[in-house]
Amino acid sequence: MPRSVSGVEMRKRQAAHIEAPPQAPGQPRPNTCCLCWCGCCKCLWNEDRLERSERQTCTKMDSIEATEEQRPSLEEVLSWARSFEMMLRSLEGREVFQEFLRSEYSEDNLLFWLACEELKKETDPTVVEEKARIIYEDYVSILSPKEVSLDSRVREGINRTLTEPSNLMYEEAQFQIYTLMHRDSFPRFLNSSVYRDLLANRRRTCLDT
Repeated sequence: MPRSVSGVEMRKRQAAHIEAPPQAPGQPRPNTCCLCWCGCCKCLWNEDRLERSERQTCTKMDSIEATEEQRPSLEEVLSWARSFEMMLRSLEGREVFQEFLRSEYSEDNLLFWLACEELKKETDPTVVEEKARIIYEDYVSILSPKEVSLDSRVREGINRTLTEPSNLMYEEAQFQIYTLMHRDSFPRFLNSSVYRDLLANRRRTCLDT
C-alpha cells in the first residue's frame, strides 16, 4: 500500500522547489509541476493552453478577414443601381466606379469631383488657396496633365476667380462633371462587366452562406 505523504513533508517538498537554484539563461525550467496556473514552466497543460489560445486568435482573425473580403455587401451593391449619389457616398462604390472610368480613360472626372469635395470642407484661407491652386494646375489649366470634360464657359469663370480663391470656386465645374458622370458614365457602368461581375459574386456569396 503506497505511503501517504504528510502535510509537513508536502511543505518541505514545496519549499525545496521554491528555493531551488536558478536556471542558466536560456535554459528551460524543469517540468516539475502538473497544474501550472501561472504559466511559469513548460508543462504539457501550459503548452496545451497556449495552443488553444493561438487557435482561438487565428479563428477570430479569419472571421474578421472573411467579413472584410465580403464588402461591399449584396444590398449595398444593389443600392448603387438605384442611386448614383449613394454609390458616390460609398468608399467601395467610388473605388469600383473609378476602376470602370479608368477603362474608359475618364478617371480624371471622378478625381476632380473628389478634389472639389475636399476643398469645400476647408475653412482655413491659406489651405483653401493652396488646394484651389493645385486643383487648377492639375485639372483646369490648359497645361494641366489631366483631362476633365469642362466647357470653355466654366473654365473662363474659374479663371476670373483665381485672384480671390474660395472653397466654392469650383462648384459649377463640379456640378457639370457630376452631371456628366451621372448621365453618361453611370449607365454604362451598370451594364459593364466590372459591376455585373461584382454583383454576381456577391449573389453567389449569399447563396453559399
